[in-house]
Amino acid sequence: MKAKKIIINAAAVLFLLAAVFFLQELLMPKYMSEIPEGNLIEEYYDEVKKHDVIFIGDCEVFSNVSPVALWEQYGITSYIRGSAQQLVWQSYYLLEETLRYEKPKAVVFNVLAMKYNEPQKEAYNRLTLDGMKLSKQKIGAIKASMMPDEELITYIFPILRYHSRWKELSAEDFKYVFGKKKVSHNGYLMRVDIKPVGYIPKGRMLADYSFGENSYYYLEKMTKLCKDNGIDLILIKSPSVYPYWYPEWDQQMVDFAKENDLTYINFLNIAEDEIGIDYSKDTFDGGLHLNLSGAEKFSAYLGRILSEDFNIPDHRNEEEYKKIWRKKVDFYYAMKEDQERELREYGYLKSYGAAAQTIGDGGQSE
Repeated sequence: MKAKKIIINAAAVLFLLAAVFFLQELLMPKYMSEIPEGNLIEEYYDEVKKHDVIFIGDCEVFSNVSPVALWEQYGITSYIRGSAQQLVWQSYYLLEETLRYEKPKAVVFNVLAMKYNEPQKEAYNRLTLDGMKLSKQKIGAIKASMMPDEELITYIFPILRYHSRWKELSAEDFKYVFGKKKVSHNGYLMRVDIKPVGYIPKGRMLADYSFGENSYYYLEKMTKLCKDNGIDLILIKSPSVYPYWYPEWDQQMVDFAKENDLTYINFLNIAEDEIGIDYSKDTFDGGLHLNLSGAEKFSAYLGRILSEDFNIPDHRNEEEYKKIWRKKVDFYYAMKEDQERELREYGYLKSYGAAAQTIGDGGQSE
């Protein structure tokens, strides 16, 4: 009888845990038809970890760089661990976590996030942190990112944050409760639609142009982490025309790179003349992010630098890599075709978050 009671109690506990797990998965946002960037971080864990280049940063990497283009033109294997308004400390912990799975030859960090010295908003924190697997790095990222009114436990057990979401449940929540469809191409979020650059307000005068101590602290940690692991750290300013990138900010990155023997490239300065970006055709939201044509142009230019200046190898003739990337290339062009179909049919990308831009700007407003 005693053994039977133990079995019954154990079964009851397992049933309760399963029920809680199911409810948590059901109640968490799915980010499918709206805000697809909410899925970017977690997609990495299902990947074959064989990448020579890892990109980290905000929307200026996950919208502007195409790993498939890097593969097709240079045989470079890469992954973008990007997310909306990814803060410097989040980039650092994501990189530290990534090195548990693989050791790339180069890491590319987009420096726009240096403008933020403190946590900004819970909604953006969630888009990065909820997708991370539980680890020492996730705990560190949470503690560094939490707003004053947030609690650590709600990131460990998201059901405590999303328990009231039952009122908002849709068919999408049930459809993707145990598995989501893939939304990115090695972290790249494709958009083929076009919205030309219009009026771009100039940057307002700031009382202080200096990046904060907290941002520098994590950039220095990132630099040390890469050097300790024999990884080239490349700092970039992606070719997005807005938000405004101040010359004073640029000079600080020039100085930091020089002091730490790093490469820093401001691609915004050469976007049109050298890269060939046409802001009347190569952006989907007026210059905040590049569309597919713009991302492919930028990737072609960046790939040459990675190949020639950093000796990133070409794997296109290696069967192991060809098998992996053949599927990625097929998925890439299938999505491109589907997006073009939706543009013809609806006039906008109905299934790709085009109607939900409140968070989709990557948080890069001033």
